[in-house]
Amino acid sequence: MEFALNESALWACTTCGACVEACPVGCEQLADIVDLRRDAVMTRGQFPQELNTAFRNMERSGNPWGVAQESRADWPGRDLKVPAVEENPDFEVLYWVGCAGAYDPSAQKVARSLAEILAHAKVSFAILGKKEKCTGDPARRAGNEYLYYQLATENVETLNAVLQPEKGGPKRVVTTCPHCFNALRNDYPQLGGEYRVLHHSQLIEELIEEGKLPEMILSEKITYHDPCYLGRHNGIYESPRTVLSGGHTERLREMPRNRNNSFCCGAGGAQFWKEEEPGTMRVGENRFREAEQTGAQVIAAGCPFCKSMLSASESAGKLGAPQILDIAELAVENLRRSKAKLGLL
Repeated sequence: MEFALNESALWACTTCGACVEACPVGCEQLADIVDLRRDAVMTRGQFPQELNTAFRNMERSGNPWGVAQESRADWPGRDLKVPAVEENPDFEVLYWVGCAGAYDPSAQKVARSLAEILAHAKVSFAILGKKEKCTGDPARRAGNEYLYYQLATENVETLNAVLQPEKGGPKRVVTTCPHCFNALRNDYPQLGGEYRVLHHSQLIEELIEEGKLPEMILSEKITYHDPCYLGRHNGIYESPRTVLSGGHTERLREMPRNRNNSFCCGAGGAQFWKEEEPGTMRVGENRFREAEQTGAQVIAAGCPFCKSMLSASESAGKLGAPQILDIAELAVENLRRSKAKLGLL
């Protein structure tokens, strides 16, 4: 392997898919890199030691953070009522919260925003709560296929029991995390899990079109960062932009690298759980500076890991730096403004 790909390069890959997108002859380098990682992890037991903690946490606690499974449904807090499937078995939409939404404080704000949006729009929804576990995406992209299989098969069994996809009902799954979205949509069918999966930007767009949510009125200059696992991996580019711009996408301040040419935040491929390989500039810092140069006051994200990586960049801490908010946070802020104008708050 060394003659073509050294050890550092193997583990530096964020699985963003840009190499596959750019290859003029259709090579799928990404699949080869993940296969090499599987060989390193499963056969030789060789991988960055930081990943050992994430692997162990997923094995023991069902999430890379290592927080107790009992705490998985604590994110709504006391003021927000979010029903579990047992409380609302006739739900139409299952909200797959994901590990970030359940445990990471920044992503919890996004989860609460989406729950508020769904409640306002009178969408009948529910969560799995303590029954939900990590999709296994970090394990699979880091080469630990056995751990991925353990987590994924348990989730598929849970989802099949709750969604009953064989009956072809209207129930859908929505998630705020593109990595969860990709696993549920593209990985789980290999294990017998065929679901109708939406990214939250798609559902919010739908609710706006149906008149259940107000159109976005931009009060700030906004640029949108395309998450790799939503854009390049799944081809979803327009729904987030339609939501953010109120249908007038020309109002957004696009970065030079956008849509299928977007630049990664640096979190994918389990990079979020290890130190970044040495380089001239951290990936997230590179992307933040590009966003900043658009003159935007807000960088809109559609992924909890993108939001976290961009927020952690050195330039994000500067006075007057753009604020980093998820689409759901901006949509709920817009909803509150609309309510205030109508005297409903």
